[in-house]
Amino acid sequence: VQRASFYDPEINRSYGMMAAHYGVGILPARPRKPRDKAKVEAGVRFAQSYILGRLRRQTFFSLAEANAAIAAMVERINAHVMRRLGVSRRHLFETVERPVLALLPDADYQFAEWRLARVSLDYHVEFDGFFYSVPHGLIREQVDIRATTRTIELFHRGQRIAAHQRRHGGRRHGTDPDHMPSAHRRYAE
Repeated sequence: VQRASFYDPEINRSYGMMAAHYGVGILPARPRKPRDKAKVEAGVRFAQSYILGRLRRQTFFSLAEANAAIAAMVERINAHVMRRLGVSRRHLFETVERPVLALLPDADYQFAEWRLARVSLDYHVEFDGFFYSVPHGLIREQVDIRATTRTIELFHRGQRIAAHQRRHGGRRHGTDPDHMPSAHRRYAE
């Protein structure tokens, strides 16, 4: 959460885009004293102590052997009938959750880092030590940078204004001639 608010918390932009890609909703814990966070942490603590408590005296000689033992413990947890509900976790999953599960998207999510930048007088913005050009009419304007492993995209007021291949070495400036003023373009030629 970037900025906590009871009614409209601001979610990290990269995290929000990942949630939108997979079609899930984000429900952040309430600010200050989150009473709903303890339920999740108690479930994690239960699984951790159940699994580690039963496997602590065993010695494993490979990762596959340890994973097989953990999978057996997880299956045992899921098959155990809960006292208060009278049904197992597996039964609850099969009857309540499985019918509403959706398929994963065809394409994997590509992580993107977002940053704010101000366009300098030479109509470039800096990201990780490299400079990328934007149209010269946006000098001194604030733009959003979306950086993936391969591309740098620049947005102004929600509109994509430029896209560059991300640089990891070589020349520090990536300038598109269409972004230059006509006098600079003539001089460069």
